[in-house]
Amino acid sequence: HPRGTSGLYKDKKGKSMSTTKKRPLVSICAVCYNHAKYLEQALKGFLAQRGAFEIEILIHDDASTDGSADIIRRYAARYPDKIFPILQEENQYSRGRQNISGIFNFPRARGKYIALMDCDDYWCNPDKLERQVRYLETHPDCSMTVHAAAVQNDRGELVNRNLMRPYRGDRDLSPAELVDKAGSFPFGAMLLRREVVEKLPEWYFRCPVGDRPLELLSALKGYCHYADRFDSVYRFHGSGSWTEEMKSGDFKKKQDRYARAMRELYRAFDRESGGRYHREAVSAARRVYFLTRVNLRDYGEIFSPRNRRYYRELPLRDRFFIRAERELPFLFAGLRRVRDRIFGQER
Repeated sequence: HPRGTSGLYKDKKGKSMSTTKKRPLVSICAVCYNHAKYLEQALKGFLAQRGAFEIEILIHDDASTDGSADIIRRYAARYPDKIFPILQEENQYSRGRQNISGIFNFPRARGKYIALMDCDDYWCNPDKLERQVRYLETHPDCSMTVHAAAVQNDRGELVNRNLMRPYRGDRDLSPAELVDKAGSFPFGAMLLRREVVEKLPEWYFRCPVGDRPLELLSALKGYCHYADRFDSVYRFHGSGSWTEEMKSGDFKKKQDRYARAMRELYRAFDRESGGRYHREAVSAARRVYFLTRVNLRDYGEIFSPRNRRYYRELPLRDRFFIRAERELPFLFAGLRRVRDRIFGQER
């Protein structure tokens, strides 16, 4: 896989801005595509971080068409010792290059720790990194730290507090639990040790999402610590989001393709780990398939006895609306409108 740097921002003398005076402890690897509406809030969240350590902000813009690149240029000129962008002239995702950070950001990261972010989300706590760094510095067997995220819709309203809060209270996840977990970690909540991403396997680059393979790679290096704090904000259905892209076009075809790709991911991980987490990998792949059937309202699979465990993992309100849609379809449209007003979500 190529590690190109086409469009690397240069100063007025044409010199690549790729070094700082002091080696950073944390490399913030951020990806942007048509996030102009949100980008400054993400950048300000990076720059507001407190702590007695250096950071570098490695941001990749995938040929945005909404002025995102201009915003990045302006901030890079203002903070040339912190912000190091790659501004693509041709969209890399459309060329089949998935997991952009693994191709363009991780290879140039110099930090001991790697932080992640999609630039439609943002960090809301200036002590986020310092807290996570402190934990990793004092717990050498931990490979990744994460936290909860508040959820915001495109109207700026905070909704569904528990969507990106997989657990109640701080807890450690063993590698096996990390492989076969039900809840989602916000991408912008992850802080990884550099060793997790130093040698990326082929299956990382083939995965259609960026967070799950990083969690699996982390499981090969140690346990995960979850802090029950809302240190970042996740935008639900933000412009340019992967979720938004998935819902366009032939939805069933995309869901089927996604389920197959994730099944292959878990099979590749199972081989990589020498079968150490075989049972967990099989279960995790089955969960993904089940959730795509939920999205497609395949009631035969949803209510199949073999999927009972995954059905019970769904939030209570989701189970309620699934049953209402199946058993009382004439009332479901009204119930859905009520749900959307309460939770600020759409399906």
